[in-house]
Amino acid sequence: MTTIEAVQGDITRESVDAIVNAANSSLLGGGGVDGAIHRRGGPAILEDCRKLRASHYGKGLATGQAVATTAGDLDAHWVIHTVGPVYSATEDRSDLLASCYRESLRVADELGARTVSFPAISTGVYRYPMQDAARIAVDTVRAARTDVEAVRFVLFDAPAYEVFAAQLR
Repeated sequence: MTTIEAVQGDITRESVDAIVNAANSSLLGGGGVDGAIHRRGGPAILEDCRKLRASHYGKGLATGQAVATTAGDLDAHWVIHTVGPVYSATEDRSDLLASCYRESLRVADELGARTVSFPAISTGVYRYPMQDAARIAVDTVRAARTDVEAVRFVLFDAPAYEVFAAQLR
């Protein structure tokens, strides 16, 4: 059974098998969590991402999918990149957000990762409402069939932490 917890902190400081990156489809870095992971992880992550773009992901990574690279200078073995959906008030994209968590755990299982840290995918510049995002994240991870032993949601600020912690109670 997978243990699930929420903590307030900096995901780039996590000591786990795999850190999940809320990436953009280009896989070439960006702002928010994506930029922080690329900056702290160093050039090895970007180098792996460029190799992915040159091979299987020439058009980028599709929303809801996940792929792994080295973790570079991070205290992890891998970074699992996933592209969350941009929030829409007129179109239900919850399945795509849930897919980010399922696919990241699938990739973690393929890698043999036992500990995984997730950010609040799509809640930054993609504007997914924190309450909905937390419910989808927690419900999806709880329902996942995975060999991952421990999942940690690492939330950057107190309000996000409070929402995820409440969802876990």
